Amino acid sequence: MTKNLVDRDAAAFFHQKGSSPCISALRAAEGIWLEDVDGRRFIDLHGNTVHHIGHRHPEVVAAVKRQLEMLPFSPRRFTNEPAVALAEKLLSRWPGPPAKVLFATGGSDAIEISLKLARVATGRHETISLEGCYHGHGFGAFGLSEARPDTRLGPLLPGRWHATPYWVPDRGPELMLEDMRRAFAQSDGGIGAVIAEPIRSNCQVPPAGLWQEVRRLCDQHGALLIFDEIPSGLGKTGRFFAFEHVGAVPDAVVLGKGLGGGILPIAAVIADARFNVAPELDLGHYTHEKNPLTALAALTTIEIIERDGLVERAAELGTRIIERIDELARQTPSIIGVRGRGLLLAVEFDPAVCEMTAGPEFTARLVSACMAEGLSTTGKGDSSIGLSLPMTVTDAELDLAFEKLERAAGVVQSTSAAPASETSIGLA
Repeated sequence: MTKNLVDRDAAAFFHQKGSSPCISALRAAEGIWLEDVDGRRFIDLHGNTVHHIGHRHPEVVAAVKRQLEMLPFSPRRFTNEPAVALAEKLLSRWPGPPAKVLFATGGSDAIEISLKLARVATGRHETISLEGCYHGHGFGAFGLSEARPDTRLGPLLPGRWHATPYWVPDRGPELMLEDMRRAFAQSDGGIGAVIAEPIRSNCQVPPAGLWQEVRRLCDQHGALLIFDEIPSGLGKTGRFFAFEHVGAVPDAVVLGKGLGGGILPIAAVIADARFNVAPELDLGHYTHEKNPLTALAALTTIEIIERDGLVERAAELGTRIIERIDELARQTPSIIGVRGRGLLLAVEFDPAVCEMTAGPEFTARLVSACMAEGLSTTGKGDSSIGLSLPMTVTDAELDLAFEKLERAAGVVQSTSAAPASETSIGLA
């Protein structure tokens, strides 16, 4: 059944990296678990970073059902209680000066709203972002990710400066600041915004003081600092906002992914109210910008996070997981350690111990070995995999995940391990 559905998918959808063709087909998801159409179950260590409160949380499902019966849609010229309540809830968590919000249907659109805000607030259109980051696939958002994307896509937005990312070995943070200073000095039209993830979704944690210096540069040159917390916000790192770890409050933050409870798509921009200077423009004029259904899913998600102490739970579990990975690394030479914060983590492996070199083939081996043990994950660089569990994971479920991870690490370490193939990830 799985192979049949995967084949139908491949025939019907345009093929693109990371999603089509697919590796399997699902029929159910709940909590930390995914179940494919053949009944095979996987602990989800990836979840596209939407499963902050687990898959199919019953309270979010119930709230959505209630809203469907009452007001499933609200035309743009009308407001509604869930949308206003969500805006108020997000603003109540904001640690900066008075702010306002806009909603969108996805993170990429919300990133582009933040770019429009930066342009109208500063009168400048140029941006600084980090090379190799990811901010979405709209033409504006995608252009922030790479200085030289595939030429077949044609020209992207002009005025893009790309700084060396802080996670580059040796002098990364120093080179990043040097590149930013050079961009501020050489820009003809002026830099409107620096946009980056405060903690990268690939789980690289910045050194202390780095973002404080970027904040100082932005203030010196009159540019906005925009933090993309689409994968990292809402408590995943052990703080409600990931930027609370780095000592710098941005002018705007973008949330998404887990905001809809892993059920409905919604994203949000929270930005300084001083930028409310262009009421005559359509900055985020989306058909579903105040959709009561998606807003209630998001509001219910945040209420669950607050009520159940899930931010604190993520911080506590992150500390415990790091300790357990360190212990596992002493017993299993293929594991080097773990990086990240809270439950936004990546396990690092030593390819030399596995008689391989770092790169896509090695990462595929790691992912395949995990899938064979019932762990769904993804590569986080050339020799790492994601270890991103929901904040609702139980201690027993965490123990089970570690048992499976230890077995997978042993398989990867073995020189007799089969190469990644369709058979090894359960498609036969």
